[in-house]
Amino acid sequence: MNENRNLVLSIVLSIVILVGFEFYSSWRYPVTGTQEELTASEDTREPNTPQSLLPKPTRGATNTPSTPNLTNLSSEKVVLMDRQALLKKNARVQILSPSLSGSLSLLGGRIDDLTLTQFYEELDESSPAIVLLSPSGTSNAYFADYGWIGEGISLPNENTLWSASSKTLSPDKPVTLKWNNGQGLIFKRTYAIDDKYMFSVSQNVENKGSTSVTLHPYALMSRHGLPEVTGFYILHEGLLGVFNETLQEVDYSDMQDTNTVANNTTGGWLGITDKYWLTALIPDQKTSVSTRFTYRNDDGLEKFQADFMSPPVTIAAGASGGVNSHLFTGAKEVKVLDSYETKLGIARFDLAIDFGWFYFLTKPIFYTLIFINEHVGNFGVAILLLTVLIKIIFFPLANKSYTSMSKMKKLQPEMVKLRERFGDDKMQLNQEMMALYKREKANPASGCLPMLVQIPVFFALYKVLFVTIEMRHAPFFGWVQDLSAPDPTNFFNLFGLIPWNPAAVLPDPLLIGVWPLAMGITMFLQQKLNPQPADPMQAKIFMFLPIMFTFLLARVPAGLVIYWAWNNLLSIIQQKIIMIKMGVK
Repeated sequence: MNENRNLVLSIVLSIVILVGFEFYSSWRYPVTGTQEELTASEDTREPNTPQSLLPKPTRGATNTPSTPNLTNLSSEKVVLMDRQALLKKNARVQILSPSLSGSLSLLGGRIDDLTLTQFYEELDESSPAIVLLSPSGTSNAYFADYGWIGEGISLPNENTLWSASSKTLSPDKPVTLKWNNGQGLIFKRTYAIDDKYMFSVSQNVENKGSTSVTLHPYALMSRHGLPEVTGFYILHEGLLGVFNETLQEVDYSDMQDTNTVANNTTGGWLGITDKYWLTALIPDQKTSVSTRFTYRNDDGLEKFQADFMSPPVTIAAGASGGVNSHLFTGAKEVKVLDSYETKLGIARFDLAIDFGWFYFLTKPIFYTLIFINEHVGNFGVAILLLTVLIKIIFFPLANKSYTSMSKMKKLQPEMVKLRERFGDDKMQLNQEMMALYKREKANPASGCLPMLVQIPVFFALYKVLFVTIEMRHAPFFGWVQDLSAPDPTNFFNLFGLIPWNPAAVLPDPLLIGVWPLAMGITMFLQQKLNPQPADPMQAKIFMFLPIMFTFLLARVPAGLVIYWAWNNLLSIIQQKIIMIKMGVK
């Protein structure tokens, strides 16, 4: 009865997991509609609303309006320039913080030059630091811009030359840009930055005229050129945002088909994400705003944009008014995003990291790894200790399963005799087999439950290693200096003993390192401890699995392969001890 109860439990657990994931995925990845529906969401707006005046990615070097009806935008083709030459072309305010360096341009007032000072393109710290933002006119332009839209008023645009209160923007020194339109309006834009990746942006207008004015504030993030993406279906790279507490992700390819995706939201954020880096516009969390993702192709130069429009601000004569918002430009560090979500009340800001369907497992596993790493100082060791912790948690279930599997192993001689006796009578053979299982209290299905339960844990750990920047360039020991990258050694040059680079001629699945090979060997040894299938063909298939998995895991993150090999070894030890106690050879 106990064995039958285990089988029922495994079936019920499978159903719970599948149904739970279905509900979870509908929450985590809500259906955002077909292309026609997405386009229709834009068409339902009044054609003359201020949001319709906010520019889509346009021709030329500008994405901001020079007049409310946008009829005077430049149609000239962008002439691309060298990044460093373009940065020297106009006056700039230097940006200096522990995590960011760069500048903002006084021509246009844009944040368009940012480098992540603590992250490098390659493992070697002598390689260039990660460049995140670049000015319009460069080959990979990527910038943030702010402004106002109004009728019959001279407004600041990309050609406006601002004056600055300081030559430097740092965590203890905000900078205020100022511009007088000559019509009684003085525009001010104040930027402040913390010691990580968050800008505070304050837009204000002082009305010295004789009549009131109504203006619509906006913010945008523009990216020129189609970025190179990882291309894995388990990872989203492109435009994303949280609207009314619902995550929406739009791939670059979808934007090329859809052109515009619009939403209205109170709270939330929107922006553009890479695997490890994020730019996000964060409006006032208590204000209802109109948001858009837009796409345009200008003679082969593709432009992607995320923007939002705040409610109109009416400024009486002799008064002033404005809006406040935030801008995130940096690395997707989990603790940093969580701290901003708490401190600034940003709705579900942690969803900028693609933790996937197993979010409820992935994030706790990540924080457990962080906690262990803080005490041992090595993420590889933390993975080994996490594996031990997982084995302890599942020990009662696994112990019962391995006991049943050992019984099956012990019964194999009896099963062979039954097959020899009733081999031609399948019905009688099955009846005798069931009677044997019942008499010896053995359950052939009980060995599946531990594997079934550990599948979500395996994929959650895979997500942690693949998407979290904390694992990027995290070393283990010896030749593994990046747990998020595949094992760099290769069997076909005897793991470096032969002076030859197999990667130059062999496909990725054949680049088998030490750890994938160790995983395959431990998987093979573990299978030898398990009872063999009665069907000879099934037995051959099972024996082939370790070879197949060795090739499949050859190019996955080394940290995951280390986890699997170590987990196999612990399972072998546990199973072997049980078999010795039961007298199974």
